[in-house]
This record gives sequence, structure tokens and C-alpha cells, in this order.
Amino acid sequence: MAVLPLLLCLLPLAPASSPPQPATPSPCPRRCRCQTQSLPLSVLCPGAGLLFVPPSLDRRAAELRLADNFIAAVRRRDLANMTGLLHLSLSRNTIRHVAAGAFADLRALRALHLDGNRLTSLGEGQLRGLVNLRHLILSNNQLAALAAGALDDCAETLEDLDLSYNNLEQLPWEALGRLGNVNTLGLDHNLLASVPAGAFSRLHKLARLDMTSNRLTTIPPDPLFSRLPLLARPRGSPASALVLAFGGNPLHCNCELVWLRRLAREDDLEACASPPALGGRYFWAVGEEEFVCEPPVVTHRSPPLAVPAGRPAALRCRAVGDPEPRVRWVSPQGRLLGNSSRARAFPNGTLELLVTEPGDGGIFTCIAANAAGEATAAVELTVGPPPPPQLANSTSCDPPRDGDPDALTPPSAASASAKAADTGPPTDRGVQVTEHGATAALVQWPDQRPIPGIRMYQIQYNSSADDILVYRMIPADSHSFLLTDLASGRTYDLCVLAVYEDGATGLTATRPVGCAHFSTEPALRPCGAPHAPFLGGTMIIALGGVIVASVLIFIFVLLMRYKVHGGQPPGKAKTPAPVSSVCSQTNGALGPTLAPPAPEPAAPRAHTVVQLDCESWGPSHEPVGP
Repeated sequence: MAVLPLLLCLLPLAPASSPPQPATPSPCPRRCRCQTQSLPLSVLCPGAGLLFVPPSLDRRAAELRLADNFIAAVRRRDLANMTGLLHLSLSRNTIRHVAAGAFADLRALRALHLDGNRLTSLGEGQLRGLVNLRHLILSNNQLAALAAGALDDCAETLEDLDLSYNNLEQLPWEALGRLGNVNTLGLDHNLLASVPAGAFSRLHKLARLDMTSNRLTTIPPDPLFSRLPLLARPRGSPASALVLAFGGNPLHCNCELVWLRRLAREDDLEACASPPALGGRYFWAVGEEEFVCEPPVVTHRSPPLAVPAGRPAALRCRAVGDPEPRVRWVSPQGRLLGNSSRARAFPNGTLELLVTEPGDGGIFTCIAANAAGEATAAVELTVGPPPPPQLANSTSCDPPRDGDPDALTPPSAASASAKAADTGPPTDRGVQVTEHGATAALVQWPDQRPIPGIRMYQIQYNSSADDILVYRMIPADSHSFLLTDLASGRTYDLCVLAVYEDGATGLTATRPVGCAHFSTEPALRPCGAPHAPFLGGTMIIALGGVIVASVLIFIFVLLMRYKVHGGQPPGKAKTPAPVSSVCSQTNGALGPTLAPPAPEPAAPRAHTVVQLDCESWGPSHEPVGP
């Protein structure tokens, strides 16, 4: 019991537990200035010659400035755990790559400056995690692509987006339309050629839109522009006004821009680039009555076509107007045709049926429409039975024609009646192709005395096989021209324009004289040379026959020589057999005997002349030689 009071007395003497000490701040990176004495903490490293983001950053910093360095990439670990960072500047570095999720921990970030770098694209994951971002500066990069989901995480909070001075030809307009809180949108100095209608209709808080120095020929009307007063410059504008800058674009001043001309403005720096009558004039100095459009006119349509079932068919329709008309096709059943598994519609007005069926025949309608109106033309398609099979080695040829294929011939009565029935190309102004051959055609047009100050005539033409226009400049005193560089068997569209000096403006202008549609004669084909597979098989069979005949003749010669030489191979000498000398007695009538006669007893001999023939006999009892 005495121990307990002693312990109680010693307890006050025990040292009290010390309070938790604040974390030791990270050392300031070399060549940087750090503010760590008071909140908010900041790390300032502008122009420090850094090659990468310093790894010894204080993760509690609220401001990080790394501008004017040589940083080439932002890695995932470079900015990890910097959850309190509010302002990040990476301007004017050499950044080419930003890792996906590199800013994922910067959920409190308000401003991100990436201008003056070398970024070429921005993907969907590179800005992930920036849920509170308000200012995004991406100007002066090399951006050519912006992903549709790149701004998803900051779409509801973004107030300032700067994409100027890049290489953007297209934008994710649907994604930009979701930036409901954006006040300033900079799209100037890019390569934008068009803006879809209604692209800015949901940007209710937009105060400044800059589209200066792009490739825009027109700006479609937008509900946003009609709700707010529009000024061209911010100077003196009220707080609620929308500032729209669109200078430096090749504007085509026609009726599509009348809505813009009617709005208030404070300057007249924008200029018209076309049409020729308005080219170079200040946009705001052109009267509203001069913003005119021309309704479409169908200049060419395919003649009646007849194709067998199962074959493709191409229907062509060309139209001119201001603005350029859009061509659509309607089937004989009244359905609007587009791209499908059996048909393809091209922007140049061509409709291609990939595989025709018997039910596809009928009258197809070509509709050309623009802001000033529409024009229609009919094209008849006949689908016949499938063609019979053709032999691969067919050698048929076209029937011969008299005369030079390049010689000019006047059109026949049938072709003249067909052209009269063809109401596609306008020929009411007197442009005629009076004579044409396989590679040449004679074009004639009437004198254009009502047009004063004609400098020259211009002929434009192209064939049905391509859309490349060919131009020919003709002196003003000429009313005909011989085209000699045509291709045989093709259909051509040709227009003649008068180039004159407009007395009202002093500028050079053009006026159409008329158009024509003609076809060149097909070239003569040489008569039937067999097809290549047939020639190849014939040559192989003939060569094989020659080789077999040569072998047989060689074997026959060897057999004959073998037989002549008695069964011995040629060149090998016979071995001589042993020879015995035999003498026989003959009286001139008997031949040689097979054996010598038996000896006779001696008797007196008469004086008789006996001839002895001596021959050599071999083992086979045959005479060998004398």
C-alpha cells in the first residue's frame, strides 16, 4: 500500500506528450523561388532552364509557375498529390506530350496555361480530373485535332477557352455547345472552313466570340446572335453585348450574310472576297440589296440509261448557282435516296446504284437546292434482263467505219433528236457543238454585242469520267474554237463565258454565254486478236508437240543406226573371228564346198587344167573374204 502513494507522487514528474509538429516543407527546387512562410504556398520557376518538372516540389503549393523553360513532357507522377493547386502555368515550353491522367489529382485547379507549346492533339484522358477548371489557355500550339470528350470533366465550369493560333480544321462542335458557362471563346487564326448552324445556340453566357483569320466563306445565322445586340469590337459596348470578330476571312457576300449585315457594328474592317463584283469592298459598306443569291440551274444530267440487271448504274446531275446548290436524288417510288448498302450519293451530284434490280427502273428526280430556290431534272433508268454469258476468247470487233476516226462529223439526225429531247443542259443561248469526232469538237457561239467591253471568251469543259475543269481563253473577236485534246467515247459538259470589264465597278466580271452537252465518237478497235489466255495455251501446246516430235525422231535415228551396225553400238568395231584357209576345186560351175574332199588313191593324172579357189572360212562356215 505504500507503493501507491509513491507512484502518485511520481506521475506529475513524467514529461507531458508533445503536440504534433507540422510537416517539414520540401526544399525549394534549385533556381526557383518558393513562398512557404505564409499561405497560400507558391513555387515560382519561370525561366529557370528546367528540362522537366522538378521532383522536389512542395505538394501543398497552391500556385506553380513553370513558364519559359524547356520542359518537353508532363508525366503522371510530376503533379501527383497536389490536391490544393489552384493555378498552374506551363506556358512557352516545348511540351509535345501530356500523359493521360497527368492532371487527375488537380481537382481544385482553377486555371491551366499550356499556351506556346508544341501540342499536336488533345485526347480524351489528358484533361481528366479537372472538375473545377475555369480558364484553359491552349493558344499558340500546333493542335490539329481535339477529341470530342477532351473537355467533358470541365464542361460545366469552364469560363474561358482559348484555341487560337493552331491548325484546327474541324472542331467537336457538339462538345463546344455543352460549355454552358463559357464567357470567352477564342477560335481565331485557325483553318476552320465552316461553322454548322446552331453551333453556339446553347452558349447563353457567351460575351466574346473571335473567329478572325480562318477560312470561313459564310457564317450561318444563330439564335444567339438574334437574342443579343451584336458589336464588332468591344470598345464602348454594353456589358450585355456579344462581341463577334470575324475579320480576315474570305467572306462570300451573298444573301446568306444579309442577317449579319443588318446587325449593329462599330468598325468596317471586314471585307468581301467574292463574288467578283464585291471582291475587296468593305463588308459594312456594301448595301443590303447587293447581297444577292442566284437560284440553281441544272447544267448536266445523264441521258436515258439502259443497263442489264445485276450491273451498276451511275446517274449524274450537275447544277450551278450562288451559293453552290446541294444535289439530292428521289427514287421512282418517291423516296429520298442516300448512302446505303445498294446506293451511294456523292457530294458532286452523282448517284451510284451498286447492283441494279428489275424493280429499280423508272424516272429518278435530281433536286438541286440552295438559299435562292431549287431546280429539278429527270433521269430515266431502264433495267433489262441479265446479259448472257460471254466467251473468254471472244474475238468480235466493232464494224469498220469509213474515214478518219479523228475527222469531224456533223451529228446524226438520231443524236440531234436525242439532244432536243434532253432538257438537262441549257442551250438556249446559242452555244453549239456543230461537229465532233473521236478526239476533236468544233464549238460555236453567237456574237455578244450587247455586252460592252468584252476582253475575251473563256471555255470551260470536263468529261463524265472526272470533275477537273479544263479552261481555254479565246480572243474577243472569235466566235468558234476547235477542241483537239478530247478523249474518245466520253461525254462532255462545256460552257462559254464572256469576260468583260464592269463599267460600274471597274472590275473584271464574267457572264455566261451558254452551255452545251456532247459526246465524242468511240475509237476504232482492231479486229479479233485472241485473248491472252488463249494465246498462252496455244503456244504451250505447240511447243510441247515440237519437243515430243524431236525426241521421237532422235530415238528412231538411234534405232536405225543400231540395226545397220549389226546390233553393235555405233562407233564400236567388230572383233574379227579366227579364220582358216580352205581351198576348193571347181570347174567353173560348182561353188565352194563345205569340207575338203577325201583323199583318193594315186592314179595317173591327165593333163587337165584345175582352178583352185582359196577362201577364208570362219567358224560359222561363211565366207569372209578372198
